[in-house]
Amino acid sequence: MSHGPATPMSSRPGNPLRGAAAIPGDKSISHRALILGALAVGRTHITGLLEGQDVLDTAKAMQAFGATVERLGPGEWTVDGVGVGGFAEPAGVIDCGNSGTGVRLIMGAMATTPITATFTGDASLSKRPMGRITDPISLFGAEITAREGGLLPVTIKGAEDAVPVTYRTPVASAQIKSAVLLAGLNAPGQTVVIEAEPTRDHSERMLAGFGATITTENTQEGRVITLTGQPELKAQQVAVPRDPSSAAFPVAAALIVPGSEIRVDGISRNPTRDGLYVTLAEMGADLTWENDREEGGEPVADLIVRHSTLTGVSVPAERAASMIDEFPILSVVAAMATGDTVMNGVAELRVKESDRIDAMAKGLRANGVDVSETPDSMTVHGTGGIQGGGAAVETHLDHRIAMSFLIAGLAAESAVTIDDASAIATSFPDFVALMTGLGADLS
Repeated sequence: MSHGPATPMSSRPGNPLRGAAAIPGDKSISHRALILGALAVGRTHITGLLEGQDVLDTAKAMQAFGATVERLGPGEWTVDGVGVGGFAEPAGVIDCGNSGTGVRLIMGAMATTPITATFTGDASLSKRPMGRITDPISLFGAEITAREGGLLPVTIKGAEDAVPVTYRTPVASAQIKSAVLLAGLNAPGQTVVIEAEPTRDHSERMLAGFGATITTENTQEGRVITLTGQPELKAQQVAVPRDPSSAAFPVAAALIVPGSEIRVDGISRNPTRDGLYVTLAEMGADLTWENDREEGGEPVADLIVRHSTLTGVSVPAERAASMIDEFPILSVVAAMATGDTVMNGVAELRVKESDRIDAMAKGLRANGVDVSETPDSMTVHGTGGIQGGGAAVETHLDHRIAMSFLIAGLAAESAVTIDDASAIATSFPDFVALMTGLGADLS
């Protein structure tokens, strides 16, 4: 998938933000619902699916591997699965566009089926490291060919006689863990993943929901996840909760634009995903949670957000995995706080869609904010609520960088411009309409 012509966009200060923000479905859960639906027996019915380009590319990939995937209406999809080990060899190259989650999870899902598939992606994805996935899935018996440095395109010849694996993840990454667990589905015996720091647990929750035997134990070594291979996964009804990472953008805007008050219904409150909201509360954010409930096996609640006077904090490294996608927008909030906000344990941000530490630091500095960085940390020296703005920012085809700086412009003294808004469609296709509906000035 290519992004087409660049679409510059500007945001500028204006009225307070008011109203209800209808956030799209969770991206992580949407990917997993399609993949596990394709590996199940029977028809899985999904509601609330995120229809961003990343997830649509995963839907196309599941069709290429032999599942029948059909859209019934907005966010409502069915997947007729082929069963564990039932993937067919795709006729063409699997193009995962901009999606690191999609390509890595799908590689794991097919690695223990004796078929061959080649994976590619856009310019941004083609620079991202795949060795962290291809190394562990090769332990199952898969044969892998990649560009130098483990980069896409990658061709995987799935294992003829897969063996179970015990794997300790070298970095805190739900993508690595999930790829190994998905590969373990078609291996006999027990596949074990050991992670020193807990990461988002959507795969474990959903695998159990589809009927896999999976256990999680906290030990001195870390979190130990054990999956029994070769189950018959049974089709499910999956209600996808709203994405806390997408909700972060209107939430941040309401916190930093004076006079604002918004409501965001049905946000996932999964404790492996709530690091940003814990951090915002520590900074003094006015957040009120209501109506706690469970949807699709995930805890959700409604959130009311009001403009707040914020103070910088130090974010501990052990919290990083639970908010890894939210550091770009946190750095925008931190710029408007009083004092320093120190973000520790964020080296993983350097290998996302872009080097997000570098991209955010350069963009914030251009707009009058002082930022310090190390390989594994970023410190934003808060302005106490005065951010100059007025600069143009390079987004590096990164949807979260693009949205973060459009939020920054709403509270700056003058407009902030991004070079290209097209990547936003990968995760939040209705972002501009939603923000302008709350009163934001984007053009």
